[in-house]
Amino acid sequence: MSHRSSERFRFVNVDGSEPHSLSAVLRWAVLDRVRGRRRSSPSSAAVPAVPADLALLRSPPAPGEGARLTWIGHASWLVQLEGVSLLIDPVFARSLGPVRRNVPPALEPASLPFIDAQLVTHNHRDHLDVGSLRAVGRPIIGGLGLASFFAGKGLGCTELDWWAETRVGPASQVTVRFVPSQHWSRRGLNDANETLWGGFVVEGSSARVYHSGDTAYFNGFAEIGRRAGVIDAAMLPIGAYDPAWFMSKQHMNPEEAVQAFVDLGARRFVAMHWGTFKLTDEPLDEPPIRLDAEWARRGLDPSAKSVPAIGETLAVRAARPSVAAGEER
Repeated sequence: MSHRSSERFRFVNVDGSEPHSLSAVLRWAVLDRVRGRRRSSPSSAAVPAVPADLALLRSPPAPGEGARLTWIGHASWLVQLEGVSLLIDPVFARSLGPVRRNVPPALEPASLPFIDAQLVTHNHRDHLDVGSLRAVGRPIIGGLGLASFFAGKGLGCTELDWWAETRVGPASQVTVRFVPSQHWSRRGLNDANETLWGGFVVEGSSARVYHSGDTAYFNGFAEIGRRAGVIDAAMLPIGAYDPAWFMSKQHMNPEEAVQAFVDLGARRFVAMHWGTFKLTDEPLDEPPIRLDAEWARRGLDPSAKSVPAIGETLAVRAARPSVAAGEER
């Protein structure tokens, strides 16, 4: 169940932590900038991108054929398995207010295959874009509190608490489980932590994948790995971490993302949440450089790390016949 013990907020993190205070937000957003204490870096950078293979994506892998992961950009993914296609955090918008995309989305709503469901990790605008969700027009799955938000937009939503699950597809052959992350939520001025944030474990007969959503590093990764079973691919964020004093409460840097991967016990690291929107102070192209350095420092298997280009599709398959057999739920 989700952690709900704060006097001020409906939801808090597993460890009881809450969002930054208003004074901390003002220090980061205004005072440190005025005082010249913010790191300066370009608003754009060259980030690898390739045309998505639309012909391939029209036909999701059949049952038993593993999964395909296509990076649309930022935290947006097309996940296909068991004949089912899912979107996670679809954002096709060209800007987030004043922040423009550094690289166009690899897919557009008109170019998508049939989508069975749209999964939303939390309500921040770089993860929940109403226009994008409405353009796709398929059922939405998200955390507690989001059903009323979407009802006000004329959209339906299946709500999940942490560790709750639902099934998707014509024969309900794909399991979608909502799991904790270390983050927070806000859509307006007075709704902090009124809706629940998290990540998703998506499982079929021959692949199990994990999308962390936005998250700081926390002790929950080991529990996710233990309760979910062997994760064949973990989509983990590596960007939006500078300055650390402010961002480490809500985002991971590349070194922390590697530790999260180790804690999860996952078979493959898949980088995301970098290169698309300039949200923080580090250069847009710095995260994979730091990721590569940390991977080498730890002596991890190079073949277990994937830093896909935007638009690239990765094939994922379990190392065993059935991902669900005999594993703890």
